[in-house]
Amino acid sequence: MASDPLAQAALALHRFGMGPHARGLKSIAGDPRGALLAELDAPGAGRVPASDLLTSAQAFRAVAEFNAERQARAKERAKTLASQQTGNAMAGEASSANNPRAEEGERAVPVPQQILRKEAQARLNAATAAETGFVERLVWFWSNHFCVSATKMPSMAGAFEREAIRPHALGRFGDLLLAAESHPAMLFYLDNAQSIGPNSVAGVNRTRGIDENLAREILELHTLGVDGGYTQEDVTRFAYALTGWTFAPATGDPERGGEFIFVPRLHEPGAQTILGRSYAQPGMEQARAVLADLAAHEATARNLARKFAKHFVADAPPPSLVGKLARNFMETRGDLREFARTFVNSPEAWSETRGKMKSPAEWIVSSLRLLRARPPIERVMRAQAQLGQPLWSPPSPKGFADEATAWIDGVGERLNLAAVYAQGPAAARLDARELVEVALGPLASRDTRETVGRAESRQQAVTLLLMSPEFLRR
Repeated sequence: MASDPLAQAALALHRFGMGPHARGLKSIAGDPRGALLAELDAPGAGRVPASDLLTSAQAFRAVAEFNAERQARAKERAKTLASQQTGNAMAGEASSANNPRAEEGERAVPVPQQILRKEAQARLNAATAAETGFVERLVWFWSNHFCVSATKMPSMAGAFEREAIRPHALGRFGDLLLAAESHPAMLFYLDNAQSIGPNSVAGVNRTRGIDENLAREILELHTLGVDGGYTQEDVTRFAYALTGWTFAPATGDPERGGEFIFVPRLHEPGAQTILGRSYAQPGMEQARAVLADLAAHEATARNLARKFAKHFVADAPPPSLVGKLARNFMETRGDLREFARTFVNSPEAWSETRGKMKSPAEWIVSSLRLLRARPPIERVMRAQAQLGQPLWSPPSPKGFADEATAWIDGVGERLNLAAVYAQGPAAARLDARELVEVALGPLASRDTRETVGRAESRQQAVTLLLMSPEFLRR
C-alpha cells in the first residue's frame, strides 16, 4: 500500500470509488481507508430516493397501458386512412393528420423511455453525489453480476437494480441471490416466466416443456462458476425446480400485473437431485432450498472472490487476495458488507500497479464528478452507448466484460467526449494544472504534467487530463 496519504486517497477514489470530486484528494487524505469503510456503515447505504420512481410492477403495468393505447391509435388511423381512400371527406377531416393532440402524443417520449430515463437519473445522481462512491461501485458490480437487459424490458431494468440489488448489496449473498432470481425482470430476461414442467398440469395440457436458461446462468454465472462442478443433468433438474416461478400478466391481472407469483400448475412434480442432494420440498420452496445451498457453496465463494478481485484490482488478481475473500465469504455465511470490508483492509487491494481500465460508465461518472458537470441524462445515456456500454444493456447474461482489453479499442471515442466535457461551463472556471492535483495528485506522471502544462488552451488541457493514462485507469 502506498505510504503517501495523497497517493492512498487517489487510489481509494479511482480504484474503489467513482473518482475525486472537484474538492480533490485532500477531502479523504486524512484516512482514505476509513473513508471507504465509513460508506459501508452509512445509514441507507446503497439506496436511492424512489419517491418519484415506479416499482417494477407499476412500470410493467404502465407500459402495458401505453402499448394498448398506442395500438388503439394505430387502428383508428388505419380506419381513418381507409375512409379517406374511399373518398370520405368527413372522416379525413377527423384524421390524426389534422389532429394536433394525436400528433403531440406521437411525438412525446414513449413511456418505457420515460421510465428508463428517470431510473438512470437516480443512478447518476447517487454516483456523482457520493463521498467516495465505493458503495455505488459495489452496487454496479453486483448489478452487472446479476444483469438483466433494458433492451428486452426497459421498464424494469432500473427498478430491478433498486429492488433486487441495492437493498442486499451490503447484506447476505443468499438474500441477494433470491431477490435477483425471483425478480420479474430476471424471470423475463432469462425466459423462466414461460418455463413449464413437462409433467405438470400445464405441461400435460399444453405439451410444452422447460426452459433451462435461468438454471444454467445461475449455476454458471451467478454462483458456482463455469468450473464449479455441476453437470448438464444438474442444470435440467434445477430448471425443473424453478418451474412455476413467473409473474402476473398485465392483461389477466391488472391489479398485480408484473408482480412475482408462483403458479403450482406449471411446477414439475416430484423431488429433484441437484449436485448430489435431493430436494423434495413442495412448490416454490424447492428452488428456494437449492438457491440457499448454492449461496453457501465453496465453489460460489471462490467464484465470487475471484470475480470481485478481478474487477477492482487486476485481470489476474493476487491468489492471496482471492483466497482471503473466499475464506471471509464462507466464515461470515456470505455477509457482503464484511466481504467488502475485508477487501478494503487487504494490502493486496492497494497495489500501486494500476492495470485496470475504467469502464465507459465509470470514466464518464469520474469525469462528471471532477468537473461538476451535469449534462441531461439522455446525453449521458447516449454517451455510454457510444462508448460501448449502453446502460443496463449488456451483450449477454455474462454482463459487460471486465478485462482491460475489452475497453482499449474504444479509448479513441472517449477523446471526443472529453473535449465536449472540457467545453462545459464548469470546466471553463478551472485551472487545468491545479486540476491535475485535484484529480490525480501523486499518481500523475511527469509526462502527464508536462502534457497538460503545454496545452494550447484550457479546453485542451482539461481534455488531455481526462484522457491521461492515470485518469483512464483504476
